[in-house]
Amino acid sequence: MKKILPLLLITMAICTNCINNSRIISHKEILAKVDQMDSLVTKNNIPALQYCYKYYNANGSGKFRSDSLSDLPYTLSDKSIFQAASLSKPVFAYIVMRMVDNGEIDLDTPICEYTDIDRFTDKESARKLTPRIVLSHRTGLPNWATGPSSDEWPVSPINFKYPVDSCFAYSGEGYAFLQRAVEAIRHSTLDEIARKEVFEPLNMPTTSYKWLPEYDTLAIPGFNRAGENRGTGRHPRESSAYTLRTNATEYARFVDALMTGTGLSQKSHKEILTIQTHATRYADEHRDCDSSICWCLGVGAVTESATAKTPKYYWHWGDNGNFKALFVFDPAKKNYIVYFTNSAKGHDIADEVIKLFFNENLPVGDWINL
Repeated sequence: MKKILPLLLITMAICTNCINNSRIISHKEILAKVDQMDSLVTKNNIPALQYCYKYYNANGSGKFRSDSLSDLPYTLSDKSIFQAASLSKPVFAYIVMRMVDNGEIDLDTPICEYTDIDRFTDKESARKLTPRIVLSHRTGLPNWATGPSSDEWPVSPINFKYPVDSCFAYSGEGYAFLQRAVEAIRHSTLDEIARKEVFEPLNMPTTSYKWLPEYDTLAIPGFNRAGENRGTGRHPRESSAYTLRTNATEYARFVDALMTGTGLSQKSHKEILTIQTHATRYADEHRDCDSSICWCLGVGAVTESATAKTPKYYWHWGDNGNFKALFVFDPAKKNYIVYFTNSAKGHDIADEVIKLFFNENLPVGDWINL
């Protein structure tokens, strides 16, 4: 296999504030993980994978491309741009919490006080929606009223699927509603707000909710399960739910900030990482993998058991069909992995990646894939 060697940045100094049972991971172990990531790409015939990880004594990044698809007309590098899909949502939640800190928005004030509810067929239910309910996916709304990239979406009627705050119901539509409020408060577009609140402070120069000129050369195409090139894709409007484009290195900077509280007050940082609801993905069908999955404000959590109240891991996934992404963060050790793929098969490796980097089986892969 003709391999593009991963970039590794190794720091062997021990972090003084790490928990006592943390073990120094050796250089040899890191290289073994890198080789196994390479094998996962080849075994699953994933066109490209870009990732970034951090241990308390080492960090690094890498990029791989399947040998069977090595004749593709693009060059994979650490600056290559992927669709982040729903990894757009944690960034937006962070923006909302920054605005909470500034006194611009309140988590428990009805969103209708900031913007209109014209598209909602049930105005009474719409008036109950708050930022907290939206960010924890308890709106009772469907994921989308209609295809969010369609011409019809901006004027399509929004119907409720469940009563407000009755269950977990993953919804991009709820995020779009809160986005309109955020844009109305700031009198700015989502990307302009994100650039000021996140991308510039956290050194994410090529991350954007809209198409940037440099994406003409940096954005790589996505591939379906048949291995067919489906192009880079263009979204007609900025969306807090799914249009973010970025790379693993830049998004890892955001994950680090989100989890350590950089840029947030102590109160807001605690709030964003506090469990709000149990996350049965399909409200009408409980699965075993739902038992220990919960949701905070804009980010998922994994607990030790169905009754545990403290997150053991934080995570979120992204799925735009032919682009799949994932991050998992261990709050005890401050370790994390972020990866992006340009393949419909990108979540086939989720469980193996988690096992590789955390030496533990989590229900995340089943929750996403089943």
